[in-house]
Amino acid sequence: MKLIESESFRAERAWGALDVCVMNGISCRLHWTDQPYKWHVNDGEEVFAVMNGEVRMHVRRDGREETLALKAGDIFHAQAGDEHFAEPVGEARILVIEKQGSV
Repeated sequence: MKLIESESFRAERAWGALDVCVMNGISCRLHWTDQPYKWHVNDGEEVFAVMNGEVRMHVRRDGREETLALKAGDIFHAQAGDEHFAEPVGEARILVIEKQGSV
């Protein structure tokens, strides 16, 4: 067993992660960041839960770009093939659940 106090976690670099666990090939990682990620497409589904802070989730659908405002407690689900990137507003801590080794 372990207890992780997500609000006190800070990585050495943007998008650094603390591995929480791996269950049947699915990883659960707590990320800390103060910098945006990059446009990407996952090869599997991804669940993105904002634990602390705010995040602007940029998505492309049908050739159009949208921005979703996520706050602490919000959960974003991306299907395999959904193009997106996350941009924190200041510091953010995000729990990401996805296929182990995914982008």
